[in-house]
Amino acid sequence: MSDGIRCMWMRGGTSKGGYFLKEDLPEDPARRDAILLRIMGSPDPRQIDGMGGADPLTSKVAIVSKSSRPGIDVDYLFLQVFVDQVLVSDAQNCGNILAGVGPFAIERGLVDAGEGTTSIAIHMVNTGQTTHAHVSCQNGKPVYTGEAKIDGVPGSAAAIPLEFEETAGSSCGALLPTGNVQDVVDGVPVTLIDNGMPCVILKAEDVGATGYESREELDTRDDVKAKVEAIRLKVGTMMNLGDVSQKSVPKMMLVAPPRAGGAISLRSLIPHRVHVSIGVFGAVSVATACLVKGSVAAPLAHVPEGQQLNLSIEHASGKMGCVVTLDNEGEVLRAGLLRTASKLMDGVVFP
Repeated sequence: MSDGIRCMWMRGGTSKGGYFLKEDLPEDPARRDAILLRIMGSPDPRQIDGMGGADPLTSKVAIVSKSSRPGIDVDYLFLQVFVDQVLVSDAQNCGNILAGVGPFAIERGLVDAGEGTTSIAIHMVNTGQTTHAHVSCQNGKPVYTGEAKIDGVPGSAAAIPLEFEETAGSSCGALLPTGNVQDVVDGVPVTLIDNGMPCVILKAEDVGATGYESREELDTRDDVKAKVEAIRLKVGTMMNLGDVSQKSVPKMMLVAPPRAGGAISLRSLIPHRVHVSIGVFGAVSVATACLVKGSVAAPLAHVPEGQQLNLSIEHASGKMGCVVTLDNEGEVLRAGLLRTASKLMDGVVFP
């Protein structure tokens, strides 16, 4: 690897990381993961000898390849490279990094760009789901500049709408893996849900928080985090995830009534640090929980009427908007989000 490995560094949504062609990395997962740990500079809290940004949100990887699946353009494998552990996890999707997959696929010639908007069908290897990303293009290249703004990212960029299909139970086997809208763990009512991301919904006040703390404030609350982690470890098997002590799922969602005109307020733990905002699939799962009668979130949420709902999830750095379509029985049919991406660097990295 003395000649380096071809890589593009991109911001996707409120995360950033390295985007690789599958062919440029070793096929053997153990060798691949060892190289990615070196590229990121893990394990080290500062990741000083690598490209990682000393935060789970900036220590992420997308591996992309042309797909042989009917109706699919590219396959996308997401890997979370842990900052201070020798661990690379494929246990979840990342909808933020997903936002950069379409532009990257065009940049690498996996997809031919049309003029105007190019729609790209993406198979998410982690969970088997399909997403359609709609990428603005000009002269055969992705357009990154635009007027779309998302909380947690300064400035504006070109909008990349994402539409998700069949997200319910993608990791846990069912939208409500226990079959219950509420369970009680350590005396705390919880809703265990998976609509693209395994999540545990619990009232912030039930674990000694408010749900309105800043990221920095909540990160210092070791008492709250200890209670939340104890619950997380116990629900792993309940959610069909097994032993989650070394996994980055489920995400822990501390909810409270909205304060800024949204549907609900939350603070997301991912799982041991507080998220500066919220992950894409986490937002979809929380929005869904707001619509499930009897869930922990439902009585706290402000939900409009209708079948096409715009639900804004308030988080530590602003809001994330979800568009949810219900069927005639009130069940979630489709969910979508608007994201943006930026091309930051294209070249080679040296593990």
